Amino acid sequence: MNTPEKEQNLLRGLASNDKSAIEAIYRDNYGTIQSFIVKNNGYPEDARDIFQEAMIVLYNKARSESFHLSCQLKTYLYSVCRRLWLKKLVQLQRYNPANESLEEIVAVEEDLEEHQKKDADLSMMEDALKKIGEPCKGILEAYYLQKKTMPEIADLFGYTNADNAKTQKYKCLMRLKKLFFAHYKT
Repeated sequence: MNTPEKEQNLLRGLASNDKSAIEAIYRDNYGTIQSFIVKNNGYPEDARDIFQEAMIVLYNKARSESFHLSCQLKTYLYSVCRRLWLKKLVQLQRYNPANESLEEIVAVEEDLEEHQKKDADLSMMEDALKKIGEPCKGILEAYYLQKKTMPEIADLFGYTNADNAKTQKYKCLMRLKKLFFAHYKT
């Protein structure tokens, strides 16, 4: 399923209170928002509140028949959260627009460009992971995504010990880097 179609399905799921769609939106976006808020005079608790408010905004938009998402879902949520957070900073008197330019506090265009570049890089990394094949894909996912230990990976993939699994993981990582950078340069 391509990304715009996936995001439209997530919006439809959100509009119909589908728990898995809501969880997917949280899983895919909350970390970025929390990082943004913590880097800009906030706390993790603030991030939870702001993200929840943004989800309410998105929920209301998703239920509206006239709403059309013209950017990536994460870009939209980031923008809503950024605006909500700046309003909150003004209310808490942690941000004074008279003293500083808004762009100095939060370099929006730079953040957005950086975000879009990271999205493109992640997409290329996904493509490289698809091309790398097994067992490399499984080993790298087990280590980096599932946070399994080397002894667990050795057992899971049938290596005689953790050192052999570690060597194989390194070889797989080098193959992935080679695939990624070959695609990156084109």
